[in-house]
Amino acid sequence: MIGFTRRSLCAALAVAGLTLGVSTAGAVEIEKIHFLIPGGAGGGWDTTARATGEALTKAGLIESASFENMSGGGGGKAIAYLIETAERQQGTLMVNSTPIILRSLRGRFPQSFRDLTPIASIIGDYGALVARADSDFGGFADALEAYRGDPRSAKVAGGSVKGGMDHLIAARIFQAAGADPNEVVYVPYDAGGKALAALLSGETELLSTGFGEAIEAARNGQVKILCVTAPERLEAAPEVPSCKEAGADMTFVNWRGFFAAPGLPEDLADAYADLLGRMQKTEIWEEIRNRYGWVDIYKPRAEFVAFLEQQEEEMKALLNALGIETVR
Repeated sequence: MIGFTRRSLCAALAVAGLTLGVSTAGAVEIEKIHFLIPGGAGGGWDTTARATGEALTKAGLIESASFENMSGGGGGKAIAYLIETAERQQGTLMVNSTPIILRSLRGRFPQSFRDLTPIASIIGDYGALVARADSDFGGFADALEAYRGDPRSAKVAGGSVKGGMDHLIAARIFQAAGADPNEVVYVPYDAGGKALAALLSGETELLSTGFGEAIEAARNGQVKILCVTAPERLEAAPEVPSCKEAGADMTFVNWRGFFAAPGLPEDLADAYADLLGRMQKTEIWEEIRNRYGWVDIYKPRAEFVAFLEQQEEEMKALLNALGIETVR
């Protein structure tokens, strides 16, 4: 029988890239986390990972957080990397969201959430349709009129690939307003920061993005939000109408959460989920959620998996309704 002392156990975990403590009760105590971000700076994944690291450290729940952006393949590069280097990644959490479902359904990468260790969903971020602050579009009705006249006069930028979430949200908004969703002229960029830059430079007339990113740009005077995919106006921006109120009867919320490498020990996975659960109750996390207009949808481990399975079915139905082929 092989035995481990506390020193040898911690040494073994350190080799795996994980810094932990082991309490007298035997529970795993996480001291630092490396966050893997599957896209570039300025997007929803980047914002969520960095905000989570900020909350965990400022609340004293962990000692330190580090961040790594790994763009490529609509998130597929980071997923493949996490799987291929699993033995060295026990100290890593990868942020992801609805696109892991969409891209898997469309066969954009061979993996799915089932090839990882789901830890927890933490927030929901509504979608937003955005124009430049100096745009002739005074509201969604103006954008809709232009779109019906010539879809190229209302090109849409997004921080995800064609057929990805930003594309899908824009198509659904126009579809809900009675227009043909298949006519959306969608221009994909690598993460939300580059998509915003494209909008501001005049490459496109509209931007489909998360409300959390849109509200920051609106507060900086760069953009105006034409509508948000929430059921009603949000406290973070009471001047912004819901898309339903603006004439597009639809709602959508994009979850964001964290995954670990496959084969992660159950007690460590539970410890990560518990840590994120404790973060939800801190004042700093409440402040961050309010800053970005995020909704609390914390679901740990088994609840998260059940949620992912349900969304997979819903997204498949939505894609098929838009005439987009799925492979799963």
